[in-house]
This record gives sequence, C-alpha cells and structure tokens, in this order.
Amino acid sequence: MARYIKAVCRLCRREGEKLFLKGARCFTEKCAVAKRAYAPGQHGENRKAKLSNYGLQLREKQKVKRMYGVLEKQFRRYFEIASKSKGVTGKVLLQLLERRLDNVVFRLGLGISRSQARQIVRHNYIYVNDRTVNIPSYSVAKDEIIRVKVKEKALKKIRENLELSKDRTVPSWLEFDAANLMAKVVRLPEKEDIQQPIEEQLIVELYSK
Repeated sequence: MARYIKAVCRLCRREGEKLFLKGARCFTEKCAVAKRAYAPGQHGENRKAKLSNYGLQLREKQKVKRMYGVLEKQFRRYFEIASKSKGVTGKVLLQLLERRLDNVVFRLGLGISRSQARQIVRHNYIYVNDRTVNIPSYSVAKDEIIRVKVKEKALKKIRENLELSKDRTVPSWLEFDAANLMAKVVRLPEKEDIQQPIEEQLIVELYSK
C-alpha cells in the first residue's frame, strides 16, 4: 500500500492551515503551523505570490488529498467514481472520502490522527458487521456496525486515544457507544459533517479541464 512517509508538518505549513496530521501534537505549542506560519523551504517566509485560479484549485486539491492521507492516483479514482455517480460531483467526492474506514476510526476518536487510525485498521483491530476488515479504504455503508476487538494491551492504547480525543465531536452520521467501542453508520455523511472548510468546487474545476 503506497503511503506518504516524509515529514507531515511540512504539508500543513504548505497549505497554511492545520490538517491535524500528527494528532494530539497539533493542539499544543509544538505545532509547526503555530510556530512557523509560513510555507516550508528557504524562501517560504518571504514568498507572498498571489495564486492564479489554477493555483487556487491545485492548493485545494492538495489540501484535501493530504488531509485524508491518499495519494494522487487514488484521489483521482475517487473523483472519477464521483463524476459518474448521481448527485453533485464535489459532494459525492467528499462523501467517498469521509466513508473511508480509516477516516471513520479517526472521527470516532479511536485514533488521534488518520495515519494512526489507518494503522489500527491494518492491525486487524476493526470489525465491520462482525467481519474483520483491514483495508483502510473500505467504504462504510448505512446501518453497518463497526466494533473494536483487541487484546488488553492494545485496548489500553485505544482508551488513551479516546481520552485524548474527548473534546473532538463525533459527527452526527455516526452513533458511538464509547463504553463498548461500537459504532453504527446511521446515515451517509454530508459536507456539513466535515469540520474543516473545503471548497470542493475548485477540485471539480481542476479535474474537469
């Protein structure tokens, strides 16, 4: 499975906002965006160029792609699926990204970042409808039940993650029983369920050229 393995704080600085790629660290004074609120690189602090329309579209696509932790080939495939589906392409694209199993684990607070949530899925800790699913890109569906089944050592870590994530609101499209580490998909997600601002139309315009 291809993944980004370089310094992730550079990605947040490049987009000029927190993408919450390092979990709890993003909420402390150690956050790179808080310490150096300018683009990375030798000339990042002095780079004040105005973006063209294409530049704005590219930056929005890069932001969303990095936020969800997917690479270009997979992100383009999501767009192609969205463009062939019924409904507004941009909204369907965001819905596909939100329905990823690693994102659901992150939204529930079981992982403090999407990369850690992806690791939890890969380690066979997540069951969907009592069946082990270790594919982070698995797309959850309405009425599916998501459970955590782990040994005591791993359970302690997940409980710690829940404590660290207690201030994070679980989206309304998910019902979560924290005591039993069980969740249900009560409906499909909407754009309003995404906490960070995203201009999905810019992405549609970029890929439609």
